[in-house]
Amino acid sequence: MKRLLSAALLLLISAAAQPGALVDAVRARLAGNDLTGAERLTRAYQTKTPESTEVAAALSWLARAALAARNLDRADALAGETAKLSARLVMGRKLDSDPWLPTAAGAAIEVHAQVLAARGERPEALEYLQSQMKHFAGTSLTERIRKNINLLNMEGKPAPALDPSQTWLAGKPTTLAGLRGRPVLLFFWAHWCSDCKAEVEVLAKLQSTFAKDGLAIVGPTRLYGYAAGGEDAPPAKEKLYIEEIRRKFYAQLGTMPVPLSAENFVTYGASSTPTLVLIDRAGIVRYYHPGAVDGAELAARVRSVL
Repeated sequence: MKRLLSAALLLLISAAAQPGALVDAVRARLAGNDLTGAERLTRAYQTKTPESTEVAAALSWLARAALAARNLDRADALAGETAKLSARLVMGRKLDSDPWLPTAAGAAIEVHAQVLAARGERPEALEYLQSQMKHFAGTSLTERIRKNINLLNMEGKPAPALDPSQTWLAGKPTTLAGLRGRPVLLFFWAHWCSDCKAEVEVLAKLQSTFAKDGLAIVGPTRLYGYAAGGEDAPPAKEKLYIEEIRRKFYAQLGTMPVPLSAENFVTYGASSTPTLVLIDRAGIVRYYHPGAVDGAELAARVRSVL
C-alpha cells in the first residue's frame, strides 16, 4: 500500500509538469494486468484534480480494461462515470479542442454499447449508438461510433457505396457496384499507421493467391492534416506525403486503387487502422474487422466467399 501511495504521489508531481503522465502510468499498469493499481493511481490523482480531462481519459482506460476482463458491471460503472465527467468538461468548449476528451467520451460510448450487446441487448445497444451518433455529429467521434454500429450489424448487409466525390491516388477509379461479381477486400489505412505497413505483406500474398479468383483489393485512405513528424500540412502537401509513403511501404500493392476520402472512413467506421472489410461477389459484407488480421485468418475468410 505504501509503495502504491508513493507512486501516486510521484505521479501527481510529474503530471503537473508532464501532461499525459497519468494516462501513461495507468496504461503501463493495465498492460501488466494490474487494474487495481491503475485505479488507485487514478483515484489519487482525481482527489487533487477532480475535474481533469486526463482523469476522464484514465477512467476510460479502466473501463476498457474491466470490459476486457469481462467484468461487465464494473466496466459499465466506469464508463458511466467517464461519460458524466466528460459531459461536464465539454461544456463551454469543443470536444476536439482537448486531446483527452475524444478519447474519454468515445471509450465511454464504446464500452457501454459493448456491455449492452454482451448482455444480449443488441437492439438497445444499436439504439444507444445511433443516439450518440446524432449527439456527436460533426466531431471526431463519428468514425468510432460508426465502427461500433458496424460491428453489431454490418455483416450480412449490402456494402455501403464508396464516396462518389473522392479523388484517387492510385489505380483506376472504380465503384463497388462496378466490382460486383468479384470478391472485394477494403483495406483502410493511414500514412502514420505502423500496423497498416505490417499488413502489406499479408495482403500481397493474399492478392497473389486469389488473383485467379478475381479478388480485388481497394485501399481507402484519408487526410489527417499533418505529415512527417506530426507537422501541420495543407491537403496538397499531405497528398504528396501520402504518395511518398505509398511508394515506399506499399510497393507490393502497387496496383491497388487508393481512394482518398474522409467520408469513406466515417461510413465504414474506420477509426481503427487498419480496418478490413470483405465483400462477397453479390456485394454483401461478410467480414468486418477493425485492426490487423493475420494471413491464415484472412485467407480463410476470402476462401469462404469464393
